[in-house]
Amino acid sequence: MSRKGVGLAAFDRSRLTSASYANHGTALRTTNAQALETQLSVFRSLLQQFAQQHGKEIRSNPSFRAQFARMCTAIGVDFLAASASHEGSGGKGGESSIWGQLLGRTVNDFYFELAVKVVEVCSDTRGENGGLIEVRKVRELLQVRQEKQMGDPGQKEGGGLTEDDVLRAVGTLKPLGSAYSIVRVGSKPYIRSVPKELNTDQSAVLQAVQVLGYVSVSMLMVNLKWARARAKTAVEDLVGEGMLWVDKQAGGEWDYWSPGFMLEGQDGGGFGG
Repeated sequence: MSRKGVGLAAFDRSRLTSASYANHGTALRTTNAQALETQLSVFRSLLQQFAQQHGKEIRSNPSFRAQFARMCTAIGVDFLAASASHEGSGGKGGESSIWGQLLGRTVNDFYFELAVKVVEVCSDTRGENGGLIEVRKVRELLQVRQEKQMGDPGQKEGGGLTEDDVLRAVGTLKPLGSAYSIVRVGSKPYIRSVPKELNTDQSAVLQAVQVLGYVSVSMLMVNLKWARARAKTAVEDLVGEGMLWVDKQAGGEWDYWSPGFMLEGQDGGGFGG
């Protein structure tokens, strides 16, 4: 009987100890949560002050804007995605995401407005490139349009656009279910404004086109070690999508040109009339 009593007492002590640990763990979690909430509150206040004090510089200085965006990314703040997803979900008028409220929508509006202009450029040039345009080219076209609208390039509010601006602007379209996305052809980022996905062969052809501006079936066969059918299928698919143009006047084998190279050649007199 004595052994049984000791066993029950030990069991009760163990149960009490476990309950004590559980209560202590709950208290620690509550304390940590409160401390985190306090830190987040302080951070929100500082971020709001920073955005209000430097909002104009964020809009006008591309280098400062990029640093601010990288800072937000480093601490896990995706203010653009938060605002875009909120607006896309049918938020009530005048209501915005927390980061939209904190930033006064200054930065958000800049990228949303830029996204609209990117869509316009992609739409205007789709007949030339089949819906695949290099980010660098988009930035250049936007810069030209902006300078024409402002009259004096030195007085424009944007102070110049960067490729990082364009990339972030395209990113704001993703939560809205847009077909616009960034793809890499070789080492260069492109904006794809058509829903069709590029397969591996098509990407390889477009990467090869960057070297000379054109490719031929035999060039692909020699350099990529492809069979003729594979090379021909890849280029014909890209021709069908408007991403390559056919030059039938080269004499002998057809050449398949990047529309951008051909148009630049025409502007510079390289291809003649």
